[in-house]
Amino acid sequence: MAVMAQSRPLALITGGGTGIGAATATRLAAAGFDVLLAGRRLEPLTSTAVRIGAAARHTVLDVTDPEAVGELIGGLDRLDVVVNNAGGALGLAPVAEADAEQWRTMFEVNVLGTLNVVRAALPLLLRSPRATIVDISSTAGEIVYEGGAGYAVAKHGTSVISETLRLELSGTHVRVVDIRPGMVATDEFALTRFGGDAAAAAKVYADVDRPLVADDVAACVEFAVQLPQHVNIDTLTIRPVAQAAQHKTYRGPIDWHES
Repeated sequence: MAVMAQSRPLALITGGGTGIGAATATRLAAAGFDVLLAGRRLEPLTSTAVRIGAAARHTVLDVTDPEAVGELIGGLDRLDVVVNNAGGALGLAPVAEADAEQWRTMFEVNVLGTLNVVRAALPLLLRSPRATIVDISSTAGEIVYEGGAGYAVAKHGTSVISETLRLELSGTHVRVVDIRPGMVATDEFALTRFGGDAAAAAKVYADVDRPLVADDVAACVEFAVQLPQHVNIDTLTIRPVAQAAQHKTYRGPIDWHES
């Protein structure tokens, strides 16, 4: 199979209009990539693409629609990096009170959305000398917590795709990276989880001294993507210093010993 000549590479970033996706697009564009931002809402996609400039394109896309995903990726001439960032959490109810529709939505976006993108992208990635798939999972996919079962199920599914795909692509040059952030304070994640309840969303990060922000995770994506092609970061778990573990978060000031 022919491999593309070296030129400005292209990265597709789902959920690219806001949060981790937008921050990743910004970093990869600065690192020499053209970026294609995909997401459900036109306004944030447009805003992010305009801010990035000439290196960015954007398109409205629902990753749970396999035909739409296939049409978008099938129309590309090349594809070098895929960042499967589209996802999110809904609700914090215990299993006994779980909303099945919320579970279904989380599974469709986090798991089937990732599947749809990877399946459509692989033919192009196999032609690229920089072929890299980055799946944004979560520490919730590793360790469960009360009220988080639906999200944990979905993000465990994301990680399982990464782990299995890496085995299935053994013998090729394609890298598969599973990034698992812990507490990340973004404008929309907790707000979406709590149905727009700003007070409930704020409590998640209350008194936490320096939770992660979107650019922290984006920096890790950039690091993994920019490594030599023979180097694969299988799994990268990222937490703020204040979050010692999934079940232990320090809430209070930290002495950072800064001058």
